[in-house]
Amino acid sequence: MGVEEHRSKAPRNVGVAIVTVSDTRTEKDDTSGSAIAEVLQEAGHIVRRKMIVRDDVAEIQRALRELLEDNEVQAVVMNGGTGISRRDVTIEAVAHFREKDLPGFGELFRMLSYEEIGSAALMSRAVAFVTEGKVVFCVPGSEKAARMAASKLVAPELGHMVWETQR
Repeated sequence: MGVEEHRSKAPRNVGVAIVTVSDTRTEKDDTSGSAIAEVLQEAGHIVRRKMIVRDDVAEIQRALRELLEDNEVQAVVMNGGTGISRRDVTIEAVAHFREKDLPGFGELFRMLSYEEIGSAALMSRAVAFVTEGKVVFCVPGSEKAARMAASKLVAPELGHMVWETQR
């Protein structure tokens, strides 16, 4: 079965949770979380949950655990905490959840970022992985980066990825 045939069997409306990792953002100024929601909804997906958690390993882990146990959520998009500053701990927080890494996501994200921002793209630690039958994406917290990840990588393949994880 080819990729196009698999895509035709994939769900068109995936239930997604969006988690913004930030010590400073509120619902009013969460532009990256809103950008991700907008892109995914325009692609036909359903935003089931949207939350903001602090840059804290335990809080990030609690949020992800809660979403993995939510039957309406098939995918999670986390934004923020993927850089190299001392407070950026998202990747460390999700490390023990990672069952199957999707290295192509980070590679493609950095390639697309390089086209936009040049060599600073190497500081991104964007990743995607599968855990407990769900797909999890960790992307930067800047609105531009989050929108690019959602529109160019997540939205076009989300249904296909979810279908593959559940076969």
